[in-house]
Amino acid sequence: MEAAAESGARTWPGSGSPRLGSPAGSPVLGISGRARPGSAPERTGRAIGPAAPGHSFRKVTLTKPTFCHLCSDFIWGLAGFLCDVCNFMSHEKCLKQVKTPCASIAPSLVRVPVAHCFGSLGLYKRKFCVVCRKSLEVPALRCEVCELHVHPDCVPFACSDCRQCHQDGQQDYDTYHHHWREGNLPSGARCEVCRKTCGSSDVLAGVRCEWCGVQAHSVCSTALTPECTFGRLRSMVLPPSCVRLLSRNFSKMHCFRIPEAMTLELGDGDDGLDGSAATGVGREVPTATESTKQTLKIFDGNDSVRRNQFRLVTVSRLAQNEEVMEAALRAYYINEDPRDFQLQALPLTTLSGNAQALGKAGTTEEETSKSPGPRDSMPEAWVIRSLPRAQEILKIYPAWLKVGVAYVSIRVNSQSTARSVVQEVLPLLGRQVEDQEKFQLIEVLMSSRQVQRTVLMDEEPLLDRLWDIRQTSVRQVSQTRFYVAESRAMTPHVSLFVGGLPPGLSPQDYSNLLHEAMATKAAVVSVSHVYSLQGAVILDVTCFAEAERLYMLARDTAVHGRPLTALVLPDVLHTKLPPDCCPLLVFVNPKSGGLKGRELLYSFRKLLNPHQVFELTNGGPLPGFHLFSQVPCFRVLVCGGDGTVGWVLAALEETRRHLACPEPSVAILPLGTGNDLGRVLRWGAGYSGEDPFSVLVSVDEADAVLMDRWTILLDAHETDSTENSAVDTEPPKIVQMNNYCGIGIDAELSLDFHQAREEEPGKFTSRFHNKGVYVRVGLQKISHSRSLHKEIRLQVEQQEVELPSIEGLIFINIPSWGSGADLWGSDNDSRFEKPRIDDGLLEVVGVTGVVHMGQVQGGLRSGIRIAQGSYFRVTLLKATPVQVDGEPWVQAPGHMIISATAPKVHMLRKAKQKPRKAGNIKETRVDTLPAPESNP
Repeated sequence: MEAAAESGARTWPGSGSPRLGSPAGSPVLGISGRARPGSAPERTGRAIGPAAPGHSFRKVTLTKPTFCHLCSDFIWGLAGFLCDVCNFMSHEKCLKQVKTPCASIAPSLVRVPVAHCFGSLGLYKRKFCVVCRKSLEVPALRCEVCELHVHPDCVPFACSDCRQCHQDGQQDYDTYHHHWREGNLPSGARCEVCRKTCGSSDVLAGVRCEWCGVQAHSVCSTALTPECTFGRLRSMVLPPSCVRLLSRNFSKMHCFRIPEAMTLELGDGDDGLDGSAATGVGREVPTATESTKQTLKIFDGNDSVRRNQFRLVTVSRLAQNEEVMEAALRAYYINEDPRDFQLQALPLTTLSGNAQALGKAGTTEEETSKSPGPRDSMPEAWVIRSLPRAQEILKIYPAWLKVGVAYVSIRVNSQSTARSVVQEVLPLLGRQVEDQEKFQLIEVLMSSRQVQRTVLMDEEPLLDRLWDIRQTSVRQVSQTRFYVAESRAMTPHVSLFVGGLPPGLSPQDYSNLLHEAMATKAAVVSVSHVYSLQGAVILDVTCFAEAERLYMLARDTAVHGRPLTALVLPDVLHTKLPPDCCPLLVFVNPKSGGLKGRELLYSFRKLLNPHQVFELTNGGPLPGFHLFSQVPCFRVLVCGGDGTVGWVLAALEETRRHLACPEPSVAILPLGTGNDLGRVLRWGAGYSGEDPFSVLVSVDEADAVLMDRWTILLDAHETDSTENSAVDTEPPKIVQMNNYCGIGIDAELSLDFHQAREEEPGKFTSRFHNKGVYVRVGLQKISHSRSLHKEIRLQVEQQEVELPSIEGLIFINIPSWGSGADLWGSDNDSRFEKPRIDDGLLEVVGVTGVVHMGQVQGGLRSGIRIAQGSYFRVTLLKATPVQVDGEPWVQAPGHMIISATAPKVHMLRKAKQKPRKAGNIKETRVDTLPAPESNP
């Protein structure tokens, strides 16, 4: 919905300098001196003041209906006002109620600058860019931590206003305010204040708190208390004030353990524009094919010239200097006085020494095809320059000090230094004169991808510093802040998790091994925790540079043929946790459930603290349990298939003695194919896109139950049978069982399916396809017979049990097998007790073949009940397929001993009653560009 034309042409008085496009064009375009106040007419809306913060509105004529970004109603005809900078559209009657700041001043309103974590490009339906407010009709970027959506070329103009999820040694807030994010709400969202609809699928409207989830109109949000209570999920959220992470030298991607492989490199440094970008801030740049129009390349200072990163603006060939300057400033979201700048003609030979390459970079395919020659169609290139200033008004922010003001403004001139500014500002902040030497001035660059801090020297001339910044980038001034902070020495401390090491070594052996592999410095690196069974250690590094070096080096290092895994872990300040806080530790297997696992990662990072959400393919469950090792009470949510659940439960068993909460309850969000344990605990047959918020509410309201876990000892050896006397022996091994263990035809089908998935993992991304493969494999085995009862021996509680004629023997711990089938059956039998998941007994069932298994899964028959007990000894006379919880292999002849030696685990069973709705924040499905992954 675009504004087609202005209601009237604006005219500006000429300044006497030649116009663009004229034969005598000047190499410098601008006003050399300051004009008298009122010499140039102000645009409509400039005088509105705080009602429209920073906006530069003009009245427009609409050829088709569009929507007001404030009330979301239609705007017709001459009733619309459009901001020239950020495309904010409003009714005239709504202008005085506009509270949303313009993108040009939004960086100055950020309370605590925090960089974003942009993932890979994706298609986000019915979402809008928060910078240019345009629809995301092309692949766009999304922050993996908050709800920020932007076009790729709008990334440099996005505020560094991501959620503050931890302390970094300087931030000491005791209370947290609402973290408002504008727009992209569900169309049916209701305002917390007026209870009317505040969401819209047509425009960027409404606001939502990133922590508590409360939704409101931007105007109504001012009526809410500023403090955030974290909402319905407050008992499950890991409070940011309880997480400490000294994140120097590490990006936010590293801090939140987001794999960099999923991100898209958009160019050098922080800017999201590559060297050949010729588009403009999410806007449509018209092709200058008319003789009355021309397209200009606009560079923003020396940095954009060096990187060959420019914006295109199209203006009339008869445009006055002020009009061209305003268009150039708008392209970079700069809403300052145009009379403070000038446009300087840029010699094409200075652009990387390759004028022809620049001409190609700035010319679209349409222009190239229609142009008679490249020289004729090449737009002119200009760079925005700031005019020298004798003095400036500078805002000085208190660096996370508990004071009653956001900042103080002072005037700096050529004599002002960092020390003199500190001395002038401290009395205004209520600090005593005698402690002024304890403070210093810090320059903070708030770019969207990284927040950089620089301590200024005491004798640093501030006016010269500002001039250097403006020469580097005019836009960078709006993203630079100056903080006054206490000059306290900070002791570096970084915890690095290093996995993939050989298991079973001592702390000294691990230290020597890492020193040999990565040349660790003993003076600043020590091993603080050792997880010998998992082959992992926690390194305590007291040097930021060394921590960064080890982190980057570990990703390219292999020890004994195994690649290492390195993760940056924060510290959880468990003594500061609220008494009623029981945070949820979330594990997500992104390879489960097609692309659903990847989307759940994003949803849970957004709803909870991202530090409590772990991706299992990046280090496994151990880093999460180590992070929560001192938390007195927590719960666990596992998102994956039955194999993933078993993986997490095994890690929990191995780390139990290190945990302050040795028996956390475990909930399941089923993403696999069978999901039998999820069915038994009422979590359903599989995740199908339910609201993640409702899932978390269900976990909070779930009931704790006990479940048996079983230990299986596999001791392969040569048997007395002459036909098997040549079989090689294997070392004994121990596996844990949660659901069931199958021997024979059941395991053989699982093994064939597993091998098919290993060959073509890209095809196994849906439950329907996976079950189809099972059926096909089963049909191939329908006439197969191996007389399993003649190849194995079974002892139950030290007594020999005679086996009937069967092809498969299955030990079941839960009343669900093979994607929900009841293998034991519901008939009463006086020989056996009624099965339960916590009775300390296993049920032994036989099946006669593939047809019998199909009948069981169809509900036509049940299995052959054989025995029930707590101790089993199976003797394999031949190499036989075996599967435990869906993980199959071929077991050599020998003994299998199954016993209930593993302690019971606390599981969470979903409550029968439907949880009450506390909000509607359903996510719009996205189609991401990366290829789908396999489904375990």
